[in-house]
Amino acid sequence: MYEELVQLLDYIEDVAAPAERYRHAILEDNCLAKRSGRSRSLTLRHLSDLYTLDPSVPIFRTLRYFWQRDAAGRPLLALLCAYARDALLRTSWQFVSGIPYGSAITRETTEGFLRHVETDRFSAATLRSTAQNLNTSWTRSGHLTGRIEKVRTQAHATTGAAAYAYYLAHVSGARGLGTFETGYARLLDCPQDKAIDLAHDASARGWLRFRRIGDVAEIAFPELLTTAEQEWLRE
Repeated sequence: MYEELVQLLDYIEDVAAPAERYRHAILEDNCLAKRSGRSRSLTLRHLSDLYTLDPSVPIFRTLRYFWQRDAAGRPLLALLCAYARDALLRTSWQFVSGIPYGSAITRETTEGFLRHVETDRFSAATLRSTAQNLNTSWTRSGHLTGRIEKVRTQAHATTGAAAYAYYLAHVSGARGLGTFETGYARLLDCPQDKAIDLAHDASARGWLRFRRIGDVAEIAFPELLTTAEQEWLRE
């Protein structure tokens, strides 16, 4: 749903627009040029499942924050948000991350993985379409390249994508250097020293606060978390 997300966020420029504005844009304005009311409703449901489309939800509010500031990182930003909300995408990362760079992956190999971890969950047709959609998602994010036969490649980790990954790790409970060991940080697909460099860069830009002395580190998000949200995290 990446292309639809891009179109929608281009259409709604106001980052503070309420959830109802997104609903109206898709269903009433037909900003995504869908052919029927049913397809509009399905698109709204899928986009809401993956991204919430609600600025009162912190992960979407923060997605829009970095979306404005890091255009090059948008594919990875979208993936990170969807990864936080979609269990099957998280499961498939176990498979994709274990493939050596330069190795091929087909829809059939992804089907085999899904068949193994989700025994009897999918019909043959659903298994095929799910594998294809997952491979497309990982291709859009830069972890795979190619059309029919995909090849494992290293995704391009930008400063904004890294900051968002650390934010998601932080609100999930990660602290200090443990942030760089989380699934969100691993999605950046880069060595830890590069990941730490990106944290320093994000800190210099004012997107987060990062301090490190030896093996002790602090990552905080004073500009991205409300006072109430920071209290919730402390509790």
